[in-house]
Formats: sequence, structure tokens, C-alpha cells
Amino acid sequence: MKWEGIIKKYRDFLPVTDKTPIVSLQEGNTPLILSNFLSKEIGLDVYLKYDGANPTGSFKDRGMTMAISKAKENNTTAVMCASTGNTSASAAAYSARCGLKCIVLIPEGNIALGKLAQAMIHNAQVIAIKGNFDQALTLVKEITSSYPIELVNSLNPFRIEGQKSAAFEICDFLSDAPVFHAIPVGNAGNITAYWKGYKEYKAAGKTTCLPKMLGFQAAKSAPIVDKHIIENPETLATAIRIGNPASWKTAEEARDESGGIIDKVTDEEILQAYKMLAQKEGVFAEPASAASVAGILKLHKTNFFKNQKGNIVCTLTGHGLKDPNLAIENVQKPSVIEPDLKTVLKEIGIK
Repeated sequence: MKWEGIIKKYRDFLPVTDKTPIVSLQEGNTPLILSNFLSKEIGLDVYLKYDGANPTGSFKDRGMTMAISKAKENNTTAVMCASTGNTSASAAAYSARCGLKCIVLIPEGNIALGKLAQAMIHNAQVIAIKGNFDQALTLVKEITSSYPIELVNSLNPFRIEGQKSAAFEICDFLSDAPVFHAIPVGNAGNITAYWKGYKEYKAAGKTTCLPKMLGFQAAKSAPIVDKHIIENPETLATAIRIGNPASWKTAEEARDESGGIIDKVTDEEILQAYKMLAQKEGVFAEPASAASVAGILKLHKTNFFKNQKGNIVCTLTGHGLKDPNLAIENVQKPSVIEPDLKTVLKEIGIK
């Protein structure tokens, strides 16, 4: 069957009507990849939900197709978001698709180049503030509450509605919900959305169980774990460098209702998982994505999965090309040699 995006596929589970103009880039239907290396390491079947395969390279497209479609339905002419990168890229692309003005506030110096380039090429108005993401979001909330501009951060309920489609896809692929679902936690909209999706699919009789949700924050950007707002969050995983998550409460609800956990992983653990995914599985994901894998490896060391059976799904939120600088900084530079056969053979170890 031809794929036409998540709204057409899961229309019965989404708040759309015949009056909703569907703005789509055929998002969704992303790979669920069995990880041979992680499965052997942990002892359960580990799957990677690679949402970096979405049109703008991240999971944000799932929610943005809904948010922008509803904005068009409401005759909105402009949308606005605060972003660490992926939201801005997605909002800009979907706005360009349907002729909306897109305004983006970003924290100066704290956004990956690949993401910033996307927002700008789609002709968004990008404004950098001398502050962090949380300050940017506060400004966006103030502006959109006072002027006819639609907020398209995950505080917008239609974002969550679209993002829950990833849970539907996983259940359709596995023929049931997984036993565990591991996910990076930044602004916490995604863990909220997945849990909502899993519950709705079970209520509709499409699955027999619910997963335990395993959320992971970066160690120095872990307000939910540390139980207080982080004024100056830090991590190399820029997508989850957030000190006051907009969906804090609903993330805790997902954790508690599912019998799961929200923990934190260090930048070193994230970087190790980031490299492992690329070198062992051939999957290039952005650093924040690797937090889910770093998290299950950390839990494995504590025997968390001992005597457990079944499977684990790890959400990989974005493509590695979102943050090319980190990759370049962590690989061996190409050798430069003379262009003759003998020299090349010597370089690759053939005598």
C-alpha cells in the first residue's frame, strides 16, 4: 500500500476532520532495525526505531505534520517555536510546504550546525538569543499568547498527537507492544507521546500489553532525575540540553504508570553509544539519540534486565548528519598519500 504520511495512515487515532488540510512530507514509516550487537550484549532482542529517516531527519516531523495542518485549518498565517535544532528544522520545512511564516528562537551557540542550516534554507526567520532554550521557550509562550502566532513546540497538543504514531508503527511491526521502550528525554514531549500511543493502541484492542518506559536524560541536563530545574544545563547532546522540560509532569506520569524509570547517562556514555551504533550497526544517529542506547547499556551493567524476556525498543530521535561537527571531532582523519598503486596498497596493508 502506498505510504502517504502518518495522518492518513492513523487518521482514526488523530484529531482531524474532513476540514483539516493535511500538510505532509510523507513522514513516518521509519525503520525498526534489529540490533544484533546490542541483542547479544544485553540478552534481549533490541530494536532501533530510527526516526532519523523522517523527511527533515528527526522524529519532530511526526508532530509537526499535525501541528501545521491544524494551524492551516485555523487560518493561522505564522508559527513560532523555541528550539535546540530539530523542532526549528521541522517547523521551517512544514511551514514552507504550505506557505506559513515560521519564526524560530534559538539559544546562541548551542545549536548544531546541520539543524540551523535546515531552518535557514527553508526561509525561517531565525533569531538567536543570549540565553538557553528554556529562556527562549518562555519568550515564545509570551509572544504566542498575546499575538496571532501559533506555538508549535511540544506544548502544542497536536504535536503530541502526531508523535504518538511512532508507538503505533512499532506495535504494527512487532504485532504487539515491546516489553521495554528506551527513549532520550529532553523537553519530554516524546516519552509523553509514545506512552499515549501505546495506551490508545491497547485500549483499541490492537495490543495485549504495555511497555515499561525507560527515559534517559544527560547527566548535567537531568532536571527530572535531580528533581529540580537546571539553570545552566550542559551536554554534548544538544537536542536534550534542557533544564526545565515543558512536558515534565506527563513524562513522570509515563514513567510511573508504566512501571518504568527515568535515569541519566553521562556524556562519555552517550559518546560511546553514539560510536557503537555507527561502528557496530551501521546506524548514524545524532548524539541525543544515543542516550537511549547508553541508558540500556548502563542498566544492563546493574543486572536490570536479568531474568527478563522479550524485547526492547530504543528510539533514535535524529540522523547523525544533524550534528556533523561531533562526528568529525571523534573520527580519525583521512591519511594523505601519493596517488600510485604501490603506496595505496601499502596504506591498506597489502604487501
